[in-house]
Amino acid sequence: TLDMLRMLVTLLPAMSAAVAVPTRLGSDVIFRSAIVTKRILAIGSASAIARLPACALCRGSALASARHAPQASALRGLRACAAPAAPAEKQGEQDQKQGKRGGGGKAGGGKRSGHKGMTTREDDYSAWYQEVIAAADLVDGSPVKGCMVIKPNGMALWDELRAELDTRIRRTGAQNAYFPLFIPVSFLSKEAEHVEGFAKECAVVTHHRLRATAEGKGVEPDPEAKLEEPLIVRPTSETMIWHMFGKWIMSYRDLPLKINQWANVVRWELRTRAFLRSAEFLWQEG
Repeated sequence: TLDMLRMLVTLLPAMSAAVAVPTRLGSDVIFRSAIVTKRILAIGSASAIARLPACALCRGSALASARHAPQASALRGLRACAAPAAPAEKQGEQDQKQGKRGGGGKAGGGKRSGHKGMTTREDDYSAWYQEVIAAADLVDGSPVKGCMVIKPNGMALWDELRAELDTRIRRTGAQNAYFPLFIPVSFLSKEAEHVEGFAKECAVVTHHRLRATAEGKGVEPDPEAKLEEPLIVRPTSETMIWHMFGKWIMSYRDLPLKINQWANVVRWELRTRAFLRSAEFLWQEG
């Protein structure tokens, strides 16, 4: 099973590794696109990023450039991060000006990447990661604690990865299906060992209706609408899939059965970080 969103996160820092530390770390990274360029922009170094055209996915078509604006915007952000560093004298002047303005990045005079105000990986890896995501304008916070809003740039990356991998998965003979978001708690009870790792992170639905409060200033769960069996908001779909496979597979003649699902899952992470840990995230399971 592939966790696609985590794959995206692996991809982004690896591309940026060529920005902050021009070593082999970025040489094997492939930024894949299924549009016009036939899937590939090889991002191997800061200079390679800097050479990308304004819309590297479309190469000139105004209509296509508009259609792929999110991807192009993300690439422009990466190109900005990859801008060559200024000479030592000018860099010192820039650092002083940046300090007077109270710019971003970690203080202390450490080495910085070409992008103004960006902290280097060596100085503070966590801060660098957050700044790369901000520079590429991938996500934003949401009113729901632990959840993120994936902005157009971030969604464009996800869409391209999903399209590429969906094509590969289908070539194996698998078919896409969709299973319910809600799973009876009894299903997870049968697989206690399987869910032990994230049992404490499950969101539980206990009622199917709300009612107005007595004061009339809000709503609350209706006691008469309590579910006979609580439902778990999908943390993973194995138990539901196995249940359905038990109905669909009657003999060896029904094999092989190759099913894939693109879905969202919920795991109530206490300590969240964009793309790496969030209460809800997109993924693939099959």
